[in-house]
Amino acid sequence: MKTLSIPVRVVEADSEPLQYLDIPRDMNTFQMPLVPERVDTDALAQSRAVLAQFLREVERWDQANGVPGPRLDLGTVSPAALAVTNQMLGEGEVSARISGARSLRIQESVFAGIWRVCEFDAAGVLCGDWIEAGALPEIVLQAAHAAAAPAPVAVALPEGAMNSPALVHEIGNRVRERKQGAAAHVINLTLFPMTPEDHAVLEQALPVGPVAIISRGFGNCRITSTLVRDAWRVQYFNSMNTLILNTLEIVEAPEVALAAAEDLLDSRERLAELIAWMGES
Repeated sequence: MKTLSIPVRVVEADSEPLQYLDIPRDMNTFQMPLVPERVDTDALAQSRAVLAQFLREVERWDQANGVPGPRLDLGTVSPAALAVTNQMLGEGEVSARISGARSLRIQESVFAGIWRVCEFDAAGVLCGDWIEAGALPEIVLQAAHAAAAPAPVAVALPEGAMNSPALVHEIGNRVRERKQGAAAHVINLTLFPMTPEDHAVLEQALPVGPVAIISRGFGNCRITSTLVRDAWRVQYFNSMNTLILNTLEIVEAPEVALAAAEDLLDSRERLAELIAWMGES
């Protein structure tokens, strides 16, 4: 993964009372999944066939062309084979939730850039289940963009607001002028003297969007879409769950949430090894 160079200053975690996913405390390192000692042979064979089919699609995919990664529906896979498949894929560094009429739960596997995606209807019933390859599942950006407006929300400025009016103006300009594929514009709120009124203004101008992501690749990082196009809140926490870096990023998707191209190539090789081991079991 790429390294980040960021200035850090500790601020109080309660300075931003937004709601996010719970943060896991430990960092995952890659471990090749083990085939269970006792497993139904038919379920193992079906799971291996599913993963082999997906691998063939991944091998035919050229990420450099900008084409979305392959997606394999798991709706017809038996429960026993699905359980084996989930165990083989494991849980990686990034997880996400998408709220709305239909909610989604997304988990990166131990193979970076290989994702498990489950979609639920309004009653909480599973209505979509698939594996997908890519820097981030396509549905994440679709949901963030579909809910977003082209500019910050107009806010009546309260007495005590200091830096927030200038920040909102800057964000609006950056969003309007941004070209697709441009480098991220990062606003480091940790370096600004911010009053409670300033935080309130930003929360109103940039309401919380439908996408919440946790990345453990660079420590504990919470990423939240806003209801403003390409505007994301990205916050880093230490092991004591203290906010140490608080930023706004104007970008299609924050880099910390994305699987790098080299990670996807590595995952393709590791997935091939796993499938071979499953065939020998």
